[in-house]
Amino acid sequence: MCRHAAWLGEPRPLSSLIQQPDHGLLKQSYVPRRQRWGTVNADGFGMGWYAHDRVIRYRRSIPMWADANLEGLAASAISGCLIAAVRSATVGMPIEETATAPFMEGKWLFSHNGRVPGEALSGLKAHEAESTCDSAKLAAGVFALGRLGWSLGDAIAEVTMAAGGADAEARVNLLATDGQTIAATTWGDTLFVRSLPEGVLVASEPLDDRDDGWVSVPDRTLVLVTPDGIDWRDL
Repeated sequence: MCRHAAWLGEPRPLSSLIQQPDHGLLKQSYVPRRQRWGTVNADGFGMGWYAHDRVIRYRRSIPMWADANLEGLAASAISGCLIAAVRSATVGMPIEETATAPFMEGKWLFSHNGRVPGEALSGLKAHEAESTCDSAKLAAGVFALGRLGWSLGDAIAEVTMAAGGADAEARVNLLATDGQTIAATTWGDTLFVRSLPEGVLVASEPLDDRDDGWVSVPDRTLVLVTPDGIDWRDL
């Protein structure tokens, strides 16, 4: 399993998802509080943000706490749309940067929290994936729909339902952004949303020690965050 988080709102640094909160992704990389499968997320990490009409991504295949450059980079990467993830690789999956979220195509950034058996991925564009891991194949499926003109929310909802419906053991919590919207799904694991005056946080588990203001998203739900607010849809 993995942990991921995103922000849409007024510009803030990536450290607001990673180091600043009491239970940011750095803490979740070695002591997650609500993770149902696995105990640490030490098989890589990544983050993405938008600046001057550019999409910027940084990925490593090492534990988040082992990157000496992370603190300065996360403090200086400031944007109104942020995404970050830490990885716990499924047994048998490669530990490499190409298997680490966020995956990227155009302005779309994508993360997966869960596990999907190979048979459940057969209907996706798996041959286009940059890695053999399940997350990369899910990303390829989402990106393929995007090239056909699907919206971000519709694309991740379709892939979530296709992969989740194909195998009862599949866990398909997806998180994606295009710089203007955050789309997230729940299918087998936790997701929380927190609305603030300056924007919206979406995360696998609350980033704050108090859990104040965090709303648990029901299983099999699509959440869409735009500058106009938050929309929920059953899957």
